[in-house]
Amino acid sequence: MANDTMEAVGGESVVRLSEKAVAEAKRVLAEDKRPGIGLRLGVKGGGCSGLSYVIDFGTERDKDITDPKYGFPIFIDPKSSLYLKDTVLDFQGGFMGRGFKFENPNATNTCGCGESFSV
Repeated sequence: MANDTMEAVGGESVVRLSEKAVAEAKRVLAEDKRPGIGLRLGVKGGGCSGLSYVIDFGTERDKDITDPKYGFPIFIDPKSSLYLKDTVLDFQGGFMGRGFKFENPNATNTCGCGESFSV
């Protein structure tokens, strides 16, 4: 079990979610009946800009940083939290592009699709 919380100095979450992202995550989690499931956010090497965002719904892993602030758990591994600090996760439900969108102030370069970045 994780013993860290996903908070920076001053009690602010490392990642903030828009109202639309919270609503969509809650919708998906309500359909998924697995116990202990939450929203997993991360970063991995790859993509056209060097790093790619990872978003999944799963259970807590050892050493995860957790944040239950939105009424469901958010899990981030400690390494990814360094790249995601102050990021806002939004959800766009438009006809031309439905899905979660990361708005990362740490990214110095992003690809055209917005799924990869560099710092």
